[in-house]
Amino acid sequence: MPERTYQWKLSQIRKHIDVISNKLAPKTVLKNATILHSYLRQWIKGNIWIADDRIVYIGDQLPEQMNQTEMIDCANKIVVPGYIEPHAHPFQLYNPLSLAKYVSKSGTTTFVGDNLFFLLQYDKKKALTFLDDVGKLPYHFYWWSRFDLQTEVHGEERIFSHDFLKQWLAHPSVIQGGELTSWPKLLDGDDWILYWLRETKRRGKKIEGHLPGASQSTLLKMKLFGVDSDHESMNGKDVMNRLKMGYTAALRHSSIRPDLPKLLQEVQNEGLTTYDHVYFTTDGATPTFYKDGMMNQCIDIALQANVPAIDAYHMATFNIAKYYQLDDQIGVIAPGRMATLNILESIDNPAPSSVMAKGEWLVKDGVQQEVNDNINWGKYGLQPMKFNWELTMDDLQFSMPVGMKMKNSVIMEPYSLAIDSSVNQLSTDHDESFLALIDRNGEWRINTVLKGFSKKIQGFASSYSTTGDIILMGKSKDDMLAAFKRMKEIGGGIVVCEREKVIFELALQLNGSASNEELEMIISKQTDFFEKLKERGYLFDDPIYSLLFFSSTHLPYIRITPRGIFDVMKKTVLFPSIMR
Repeated sequence: MPERTYQWKLSQIRKHIDVISNKLAPKTVLKNATILHSYLRQWIKGNIWIADDRIVYIGDQLPEQMNQTEMIDCANKIVVPGYIEPHAHPFQLYNPLSLAKYVSKSGTTTFVGDNLFFLLQYDKKKALTFLDDVGKLPYHFYWWSRFDLQTEVHGEERIFSHDFLKQWLAHPSVIQGGELTSWPKLLDGDDWILYWLRETKRRGKKIEGHLPGASQSTLLKMKLFGVDSDHESMNGKDVMNRLKMGYTAALRHSSIRPDLPKLLQEVQNEGLTTYDHVYFTTDGATPTFYKDGMMNQCIDIALQANVPAIDAYHMATFNIAKYYQLDDQIGVIAPGRMATLNILESIDNPAPSSVMAKGEWLVKDGVQQEVNDNINWGKYGLQPMKFNWELTMDDLQFSMPVGMKMKNSVIMEPYSLAIDSSVNQLSTDHDESFLALIDRNGEWRINTVLKGFSKKIQGFASSYSTTGDIILMGKSKDDMLAAFKRMKEIGGGIVVCEREKVIFELALQLNGSASNEELEMIISKQTDFFEKLKERGYLFDDPIYSLLFFSSTHLPYIRITPRGIFDVMKKTVLFPSIMR
């Protein structure tokens, strides 16, 4: 089991023993509840005693000492563990706090998060301090440690120093390595990655793969390398192949891959009868996808697909906790565990009426409670971007013979340019636009043409990208300059201009990559953004993911990266970035 800080001090444990010995009163008692007992795989009737942030008793008895005890009658109510998101990307316009605050209302209170943001856009010295501090909030945050950046950057060896990776893997809230997007390098003989996989396993932590379309031979080899789970199943056969090889398989339901209804039907058709090694993930969906909650939506879909109710709830709770070896703390309603639980009106409705995390009410009888969950982002160096450089028309020279063609929201193919890209204004008769990636510090740029994004978007600037560098796009160079100017004024974000006037803006106050506003506001802004892009010819599912994956080299076929235009299949830079 991975080493981690034990949750309770000696004096607290003695206090908990005194509570069940009827020497002290519990803080809260939930009586007459129907409880999901995960070890029995049964719904049982009983009372739950809570002392501080810990469940200390489940059974038929009520405490003798009840001085100032909060007594909640849960007759005709259902109590289940708090829901867990096992694969979160917590900087998708939102930030970890705004995400947790919003989706906890619908019962998801635990998150296992990506650390890519910390690697590419963060002061590494402050990252682990952030992990310590965010762990004190009334939510459960765990993290993973990447071994690759899923893009091509200058100085990758400085980012992945031995000492930094060692510190990450040693942190008690880091519970896995991965997600392993650079597995082709591993297959090609990269012993540096293999070393860190072995170190992860030596520390008793899990390794998550990223294996879309992997053959059975590749799955077998990755299992021998030490990969424990994968969330990239595209169909039921993929799920079954992973289970047959001893993987834990995630069923994904996200804004870019809303696959859960299809996956459930297909695994049932494939003959799956036990769900013990399967769990849900929403895989870092963009904000609007979470309008009606997070893991509660997945449970609801499973219930509608006739998955047994206990299995449906376990795939969002117990199965995940067992996999990560956290079931001694979370994911279970049992003595000794954290008091993180949801109270439901019925088994058929996974959206809770009350939510408790770490013994603290987040929602009570449908009313969101005031909790101390503030973060001083400036303490960690997360603040609006500052630009000490200017963008000029000289930076918008497009003479490259090869462009990028969008096959869907995230897949890019190379294509030969047939338009005159030396002009300042492109026609709206076609779907080709200027595209540039410019260093956030103004040191380099790479310019090409993008086909398929839109016919009518004139000027577009975004500091939201994989690397935190600046994406410029559009038909009009003048509008691209105007969009950049406004993005600079608001300290980073997404800006769309027409006729040099702003028609949309979303400020991203945290290093230009995430908003510090409430998720409700971000959902509203994202909805407006989608509508404006669709009106101007965006045809795909999710432009936020398009922005994020322009530079992501774990996807085919061609990418625009800090090193230049990159051929993913050949692993070569076709056209290098140039210094400004």
